Amino acid sequence: MNRNEIFFALKNKPNISVLIVGGGINGIGTFRDLALNGVDVLLVEKSDFCSGASAASSHMAHGGIRYLENGEFRLVREAVQERNRLLQNAPHVVKPLPTAIPIFKRFSGLLNAPLKFFGILDKPSERGGLIIKLGLMIYDAYTGRQKTVPRHQFLSRKQSLAKWKQLNPDVVNTAVYYDGAILQPERLAIELILDAESENPNARALNYVSMVGGSEDTIILRDELTDETYDVQPRLVINAAGPWIDFTNRTLGLSTRFIGGTKGSHIIVKHDELRKIIGDHEFFFENEDGRIVLIYPFFDRILIGTSDIPIEHPEEAHCTDEEIDYFLSLTHRIFPSLSLTRENIVFQFSGVRPLPHSGAKTTAQISRDHSIEVLSGDWTNLHFPVYSLVGGKWTTFRAFSEQVTDKALAFLGLARQKDTRSLQIGGGRGYPSEPGEMRRQIESLSAWTGVSRERLKTLFDRYGTRAESIATYMNGGTDFIISTLPDFTLREIIFLVQHEKICHLDDFVLRRSMLGMLGRVTRVMIEELARILGNALGWNAEQKEAEVARTLSILAERHGVRL
Repeated sequence: MNRNEIFFALKNKPNISVLIVGGGINGIGTFRDLALNGVDVLLVEKSDFCSGASAASSHMAHGGIRYLENGEFRLVREAVQERNRLLQNAPHVVKPLPTAIPIFKRFSGLLNAPLKFFGILDKPSERGGLIIKLGLMIYDAYTGRQKTVPRHQFLSRKQSLAKWKQLNPDVVNTAVYYDGAILQPERLAIELILDAESENPNARALNYVSMVGGSEDTIILRDELTDETYDVQPRLVINAAGPWIDFTNRTLGLSTRFIGGTKGSHIIVKHDELRKIIGDHEFFFENEDGRIVLIYPFFDRILIGTSDIPIEHPEEAHCTDEEIDYFLSLTHRIFPSLSLTRENIVFQFSGVRPLPHSGAKTTAQISRDHSIEVLSGDWTNLHFPVYSLVGGKWTTFRAFSEQVTDKALAFLGLARQKDTRSLQIGGGRGYPSEPGEMRRQIESLSAWTGVSRERLKTLFDRYGTRAESIATYMNGGTDFIISTLPDFTLREIIFLVQHEKICHLDDFVLRRSMLGMLGRVTRVMIEELARILGNALGWNAEQKEAEVARTLSILAERHGVRL
């Protein structure tokens, strides 16, 4: 169904089993799981899918080795297993990520680690080689028989300095272990939605739709594009609004304090020398103040982060000058001969982790685990329960969604029909595991569609095996390379507009492509994209100009990109 058809169906049949409010990764994962199990489910998101907290990740599928100090062994075990599943189920988006930990002391932290575990010590303290070794041994043990990634290694000082020429000579060891890189998380999210809707015609997802009120048996929704309102009558509401959970509950007259979010910011820099030095390795380390930070290989750029600062209002999250100065300076601890300046920054972003409200003395001590908070009964003045999804992260979204779905199915009196543990996602289906198989697929598809092998290689890198559908569409009409976007063709973009729920120009620039995040945009490009998208979506000249202005404003105010 397209957008208008969904609204028409809701007007004629407002009764639904489950309404999910919030189109971040927790809401989307739950939407897919419910859809696969035959539930009529509606997901609404007030902005674009994965444009809030889920758009501000460190782009990692990781087990969270540092959570071991807080005693969160169950979470680490779950996260490692889910990391491995993502590598298997979405190999077109999630890739193995070798991660280096530079170590400057051997025995530091032997006493501090157990004190942190028991909650006695709350100040950051440097972890030495022995503590890191013990943590990585546990980490490897959790991978178990899955063997999706290699086991960790410890490199000597000599080996470390030989491998990374500019590395700080004060290192005593470097530990190397593997996590996963989620190269395009927003694309992973849209593919989850498309999978769900293709599996179940009664599963419908709408972006730019907000919940504006509700009482007794009715929820009022508003289309943010037209200002029209719609009434729906759900049996169950799932509040997956992330850091906005408490604000969303207030819309229903419910007073809660479930969220105690912290802000995490990042910058993306263009620095060819640093990018060459780190190669395919992420550097994950303690800065001099004890904060865990990262230098991450991100296509031909470098992602640097992250902060962990308490914040009350998610809308106020932005990357501050103080954070930027901190990020620019932290590379000096690992690569003292290199320098970064603001001229190297091509993009910046910030979001709020939907962590549980906590009395912890430091943000590092707040649990990264997830939970379901249930609101029901006469005191709510609602005829349906509300499940608030607290916490969660990209790595564990599938497991969290499974827990929420099991609870929802039990409430609805339904049995689980399908399991998602081994279910491949979108373009991960049939994705070739060997380079030779990839070449054969590309050659065969090139012969079938007439699209060049070079273009198909780009499509496979971008969309996995969905490249076949896109290439077939590209071959179905006049196509040409966009003058300001030599990596895209006209019909490739039109295909995305028609199939991926694009409503605004910034949806494409920031979430259906990597153009914005990698600093590839120009004003002329934005204007040309507005013409292409506008022609496909029926915008008039005034709307096209408004979309250009909107996108330029978002790039400047939220991401520090001024064109």
